[in-house]
Amino acid sequence: MSKHKKQMNLNVFIMNAGHHEAAWRHPGTEPHNITDLAYFQRIAQIAEQAKFDSLFLADGLALNNNIKHGAFVGLEPFTLLSALAAVTKQIGLIGTVSTTYNEPFHVARKFASLDHISKGRAGWNIVTSGSDFEASNFSSDSHLAHHKRYERAHEFLRVTTGLWDSWEDDAIVIDRDAGVFAQPDKVRAIHHEGDTFHVRGPLNIPRSPQGYPVLVQAGSSEDGKEFAAQFAEAIFTAQQTLADAQQFYRDVKARAARYGRNPDELKILPGICAVIGATESEAKEKEQQLNELTVPEYGLTQLSNMLGISLFTYPLDGPLPELPNVSDINGNKSRFQLVADLAGREKLTIRQLIHRLAGGRGHRVFAGTALQVADQLEEWFTQGGSDGFNVMPPYLPAGLEEFASQVVPELQRRGLFRTEYQGSTLREHFGLSRPVNQFAATISKNSQII
Repeated sequence: MSKHKKQMNLNVFIMNAGHHEAAWRHPGTEPHNITDLAYFQRIAQIAEQAKFDSLFLADGLALNNNIKHGAFVGLEPFTLLSALAAVTKQIGLIGTVSTTYNEPFHVARKFASLDHISKGRAGWNIVTSGSDFEASNFSSDSHLAHHKRYERAHEFLRVTTGLWDSWEDDAIVIDRDAGVFAQPDKVRAIHHEGDTFHVRGPLNIPRSPQGYPVLVQAGSSEDGKEFAAQFAEAIFTAQQTLADAQQFYRDVKARAARYGRNPDELKILPGICAVIGATESEAKEKEQQLNELTVPEYGLTQLSNMLGISLFTYPLDGPLPELPNVSDINGNKSRFQLVADLAGREKLTIRQLIHRLAGGRGHRVFAGTALQVADQLEEWFTQGGSDGFNVMPPYLPAGLEEFASQVVPELQRRGLFRTEYQGSTLREHFGLSRPVNQFAATISKNSQII
């Protein structure tokens, strides 16, 4: 393989015992340790030793009705990422936080704190939430409509970025002789008055090393793509085919350009769940063994939630019934469409569809040798399907160790991935510029803190 000048970004997506829904039943995983800090520290250090750009924690704000057969519970992201910051030095730390069930001031302050603690390695995966279970935990009988969640998210971002900019970089002077800690004309209230939020500001923590955390987004609906094009600096997305990935890549990059943004500062990172074996047949066997550990009841519940229809009365070895229209889905519209398209394109039975989704919940699953995995990643990267990948180990920690020790060296040999970190912040890893303070050139008496 020839050497490439452009290099891909690799993020590792940490999911408790692993991304396969039956990973917790695999004898090589540690489901008893999914609330043990030492377990996550070990995973983070494996990823950093392999020079991953970042590690990412998903999060939800409710326990669904499937706990009997699933181990998808976990620690709160800010708490865990702050602890991981203390035992790592360069890898980025990305946490998921909802704009629907939080307030901007809380989120802005916590991410500024994480960015300070980690010396510039924080990232925010911005989600609008997709579950009625979450609404019931926040004094609401129903989830906000899809477009309303994105309207709120737009305003939420205007407030949080304003709060991060409420301090100029050189506001703190610490002049002991004069008794001046900070220059008041460089610490400003934002006086935001919007449809949802009324926030005076300023933030009660100075501007952080990166200015803003890296802004990440994971929605691929029309609302999600438009939001990403306007705000996101990295997108965690799901596509099953190179053609779909290329179409998504072109679409979102073009939308970003229409907002006057440099498309190169929007990194598109599809999910990949790689099952790695010494031979292709060994990898396929490992995938089959994982699928055989799935509990049909769990898979049916997950699939029913994705598709907005109960599948429990339909035969497992039969086709999907007629599905709702995507416009009637108030959860994750893009994932609904992906699953519906996958089932239709490959004529899958319900059981086959459960197995296809078991490893990545709609993200691509590929079983093969390390060389075959590297070939797949190279093809998508060089053929305009991605700027890198969101690596989703099917089981942990061994799945990450296999990827780090077998696939990463092959990508490095091909010149596709770094051999050493070239910077110390997440923005530097992704090749992103530091945001200019939107208020720095404006000095208004009404915005000063006196």
